[in-house]
Amino acid sequence: MKKPGLALSITLIVILVSLLSLCVIIFGDEVSSGPAQTTLLLVSVIISLIAMLHLKVPWSSIEEAIGYNLYKTGPTMLILLAIGALTATWMLSGIVPTMICYGLKIISPRIFIAITFVLCCLVSTLAGSSWTTIGTIGVAMLTAGKIVGMPMGWMAGAIISGAYLGDKLSPLSDTVNLAASIAGSNLYIHVKYSLYTAIPAFVMCLAVFLIVGMVHPAASSIDMATQSEALQSIFYISPWLLLIPVVTIFMVVKKIPAFITLFISALFAGIVSFLVQDEIISIICGESRGFGVFLQSIFRMMSSPVFISTGNSLVDHLASTSGMYGMVNTIWLIICIMTTGGILSASGILDTITEKLVSVIKSSTSLVVTTICTCIVSNMVLADQYMAILLPGNMFSDTYKKMGYAPEVLSRAIGDSATVSSVLVPWNTCAVAQSTVLGIATVDYFPYSIFCFITPLISIALVAFNVNIHRIENRQMM
Repeated sequence: MKKPGLALSITLIVILVSLLSLCVIIFGDEVSSGPAQTTLLLVSVIISLIAMLHLKVPWSSIEEAIGYNLYKTGPTMLILLAIGALTATWMLSGIVPTMICYGLKIISPRIFIAITFVLCCLVSTLAGSSWTTIGTIGVAMLTAGKIVGMPMGWMAGAIISGAYLGDKLSPLSDTVNLAASIAGSNLYIHVKYSLYTAIPAFVMCLAVFLIVGMVHPAASSIDMATQSEALQSIFYISPWLLLIPVVTIFMVVKKIPAFITLFISALFAGIVSFLVQDEIISIICGESRGFGVFLQSIFRMMSSPVFISTGNSLVDHLASTSGMYGMVNTIWLIICIMTTGGILSASGILDTITEKLVSVIKSSTSLVVTTICTCIVSNMVLADQYMAILLPGNMFSDTYKKMGYAPEVLSRAIGDSATVSSVLVPWNTCAVAQSTVLGIATVDYFPYSIFCFITPLISIALVAFNVNIHRIENRQMM
């Protein structure tokens, strides 16, 4: 096997990112419905041919790398299917409409965006999952924000900012555990150390979202009351329905696997919908009842598109769901992303770029800046959050040790970049998933995801001013 040169490696990476960016510009919201997948497979074929013909990489090695990537992504795809089922049954069972109705009564429109941010932050910290947070409370708050008259870009930005802030700090988060593990850091030391960037970012985000809520004109109370009445006219609204979200969060905290937790929650919500949402079930299955209709209604809600017309646009939007079927394009894109990432890895292109990056590091500032930039570029090139954590972690671990920095300096740099930037890259698995769940294109929420922008900058500022940068020798003396 021949090692690829730096010029060739960079050229292929630039081609990949340029073509994907062009797809986003040309196709916009439709980019994940086929154009991005086609682009990824086209680039995969080109790189494979170069790898086999020029670099003498056997096809079996390429296949093995692709298979390994797909193996690692299997749980993610199962979670996406469960989220698709859950968002549908939580809507049709009345859980989300109940959250919206009570939320409209309790929360002032002027602080709605800020409350959304704080709520998503708390839920994500407890649940340890940005995906679960966005697919549940995030969807509910987004819909309620639409009723209140909040701009959808700001609402989505607040939801994503809160969800990823909680995800970056929660000891239950898989990305937190992965970042600490790959850097060799104690989990709780890593979480505590991450507070130095998370707390300033939280305060800044909260201030921005409060200001936006104060200056943006909200809908009148009459409009809100009208929309609330429209929801209650077709959905059975009751605080008892909120027991399912409570039980769901309890299962997550007890570390029951995310796929099982979400699927069970979706199934219970489907059963509840059959028991209490007579109007919805009648529209889906007709007036007849029985065990066959019971199964039909639940399975249709969880798996297939359901279109309901009531004459009210808000209710129609809530009650028309896609179930697991709505995640097909997302999973298709993830498969193509993992294929391209596997080929890049097998060809040695990433190793060549890594060696060059490590060779130019001279100071703590350049080390952290290079780590953060590498994580962000990895999210763009490999299009996967986990790969963006693993690759830089492996790349720079020895360098941090040789320069005398404690492992939490590396793990925090990874968390401050790989975790938060994944949702900003339109073709990244995280961005694809969140834009699908929220129904808002990445380019539309991109400018408003404040936390994801300022966290890497705060991390760089702290190291540039040498604020609380832990060193190994200091720890050994303690």
